[in-house]
Amino acid sequence: MAIHENLLGGPPPTHLPDDPEPREALAAGKEPAEVAARYPASSLAWSRLADQAFAAGRAVESYAYARTGYHRGLDALRRSGWRGQGPVPWEHEPNQGFLRALYALARAAQAIGETEEYERCTTFLRDSSPTAAEVLTGPRPSA
Repeated sequence: MAIHENLLGGPPPTHLPDDPEPREALAAGKEPAEVAARYPASSLAWSRLADQAFAAGRAVESYAYARTGYHRGLDALRRSGWRGQGPVPWEHEPNQGFLRALYALARAAQAIGETEEYERCTTFLRDSSPTAAEVLTGPRPSA
């Protein structure tokens, strides 16, 4: 088996480089807006802004923050060798900001009636990391 293939023969998992400063700032209680302003490439900071806005009933604002975090994450994934498909493991902590932004984008898209985007993002999240999909959305009901 080639080193760059997963067990199913598909693309290798993508592991984003660690960027501890924004994660540590958020963990220390810094406001997400302050962290996003200081570290604008941090998907985690944008996803936290999206979460705050959504919790406050501001779905359009949440959508905008989530979309920013999602696109910043896509940029980072591409720089890390991702070619548009393949696993983005939740277990690798630096990937969690992107996956959280992707989930927040799906959630906000659904709230504003963007059904196609909601479905696309939900599928993308599940395909990228089944673990993230379960952690962020809860287990799927059994048939």
